[in-house]
Parts: sequence; C-alpha cells; structure tokens
Amino acid sequence: MDLILETARLLLRPLELSDAEDMFAMDKNPEVHKYLWQKPFETIDESIKIIEYVRDQYKTNKIGRFATIIKETGEFIGWTGIKFVDNHTENGNTNFFDYGYRLNEKFWNKGYATEATKAWLDYGLNQMNIDKIHAYTHGENGASNTVLKKTGMTFMQEYVAEDGAKWNWWQIEKSVQ
Repeated sequence: MDLILETARLLLRPLELSDAEDMFAMDKNPEVHKYLWQKPFETIDESIKIIEYVRDQYKTNKIGRFATIIKETGEFIGWTGIKFVDNHTENGNTNFFDYGYRLNEKFWNKGYATEATKAWLDYGLNQMNIDKIHAYTHGENGASNTVLKKTGMTFMQEYVAEDGAKWNWWQIEKSVQ
C-alpha cells in the first residue's frame, strides 16, 4: 500500500513488521486496554499477527489501520485509521467503514488523537468518497468520546455488548452540497 498521509505533526503510513516492538510496548500496557477488552498483549507474536492481519486488509479492502509517527522525532505513537469491518457484527452492523485509533499511553493528552482523527475523517469522506464512517468507544472512555465529538462525529446511541459492557456508537456522514 502506497498511501501516506501527513498532518502538521504526524505521518500516517502503512504498518510494517518493523513496527512490532513499538506496537507490543503499547499493547502490553494494561492502561491502554482499560477501555478495550482488558486483554493486554503478552508476547510480541500477538503484535506481529495484528500487523499481518492489517496488511492483509490493505490488499483486500484497500484501507486499514496505519502506523502513526511523530514527524519531528520518528517515534511510533500508535495506530490510527479507517478499516472496513466485514469479519464481525458490531451494534447489529457489518460491512461498514470504522474509524479507530490506539495510542501508547505516553502520547496521550497531546492532541495527537484529534489531529489524526481529523485527517482520517477528511480522507475517508473526501478522498475515498465514503458516505458514512462509524466509530465505537467504551461508554466510560471520556477521552475517546471527546475526540470523536470534537472532530465532527455524531453520537448515535449507546449499546450493550455481549460481555455486558456499554459502548457508544458514533457516525459521520459525507455532507451533500
């Protein structure tokens, strides 16, 4: 996949196997998984499998999560991006475009999530011509819910997952002009 996006501070590029160590450092942190499924990674092999899975999505769906890098330092801060969800049902939906991100804890509260989210939503709506992009966040994850709200996504509803956790369903639609 050749796509690279840039923001003022960030470079968004396809994930590579060389990102596995940085991804593992992020995903082994229980705080990063607090509002996910409480399953921090235990081995680097888990990171490698995720990267291989995402790279397959690039081939199949022409999009997927991307490594998110600070341009000035070259540091991997996590992943962000749009993926096409066709392998499971979320809130009764499948075959939809989903925006998501995960950042290493040391890069939280610096505006990176908002910056990347704005770039991805703009790209998805205006370059990919996606009519609707969804996102879902844990109901108690105030930071992520705030990022989605301030980047133009609309809260649609709360739903309860099979494990009893409450999630928020978000959406942004391409404006018709």
